[in-house]
Amino acid sequence: MIRAFLFLWFAWQTLSPEAAQHMQAGIVADKQRQFDVAIAEFRKVTQLEPTFADGFISLGQTYMEKHDLASAVAPLKRALEANPDSAPAHQLLGYALLAQGYAAEAIPHLQRVGDKTGLGVAEIQTGQLPEAIANLQAALADRPNDPDLLYYLGRASGLLSKQSIDTLVAAYPDSPRAHQAMAENYFVLRQMPEAEKEYREALRLRPEILEVHLELGEVYAGAFQWAKAEEEFRAQTQLQPGNAEAAYRLGAALLEQGKAHEARAEFLRADKLLPDMPETLYSLGKAASLEGDATAAEKEWTRLLSIEKETSLAAQAHFGLAGLYRKQGKTEAAKHEMQEFQRLQGGANPQAPGK
Repeated sequence: MIRAFLFLWFAWQTLSPEAAQHMQAGIVADKQRQFDVAIAEFRKVTQLEPTFADGFISLGQTYMEKHDLASAVAPLKRALEANPDSAPAHQLLGYALLAQGYAAEAIPHLQRVGDKTGLGVAEIQTGQLPEAIANLQAALADRPNDPDLLYYLGRASGLLSKQSIDTLVAAYPDSPRAHQAMAENYFVLRQMPEAEKEYREALRLRPEILEVHLELGEVYAGAFQWAKAEEEFRAQTQLQPGNAEAAYRLGAALLEQGKAHEARAEFLRADKLLPDMPETLYSLGKAASLEGDATAAEKEWTRLLSIEKETSLAAQAHFGLAGLYRKQGKTEAAKHEMQEFQRLQGGANPQAPGK
């Protein structure tokens, strides 16, 4: 930091008094968001001191603040002519070019300063998807949960996935995985008969293929064909007894058919395989409640609420607890749980969870 201040101090010492006066006036105007005034002052600096890189940088940055990106490019390029090693000039020029769609031209400048966010976005636009994902993941490690980074990482991953699937379907159209990929596309489009057909073909070609029974079961679950869903989920648990999701899905299909005791056993297995998943805990409580085991239901729903407090599952847990307490004559406790349910539902009228 001290070195940077010394550098700026020495740089300013090279300015003529008139140029320094315009530079200071431009800085003041820029801070006051008087961009046209600032631009005029910084332009005067560049005219008086054509080798002073900071004058061009300030001019380019002010154009960017004014959202005049096209006008920012020329002074930023002039700044790099005056000082090829200027990191601010490289970074600003990289973003000015990127924002105008000149991603390929922006990349060298963003690489020069190691701007992984800008690089990732530029690489998406130039089709360098693996590189984009690597840079965006690195940027996300520094800024977790940044909405823009999450969006661009998801976009890059989605495009790379589509690229891989397109290659798969084009090169091996009759392979089990190609049929599985087609089925997944149909599922996303809610074209369930087509999805079922493709999943069935994948299983015909390779009966032991992983994940397909699970995905086909979700097709049947989406159509409320619970017996068929149970069959597929059970097949998945036989192929993968350590798959917690398969155990949970099988439990859900059983519960929908009124088989609370069998469902509870599957939910317990899912919870053992992958502890403390909120969906499993809610379903465990629901199955226990349907079996008349109020103590176990209360335990599971309370356990869920120790993990999640502001979600729709939390609301359902509060609703379930309200019902339990009402049956037990615990009026105040039931009232409190119902109030929490209504709060999380945004004041909506109470209704049975999942309806």
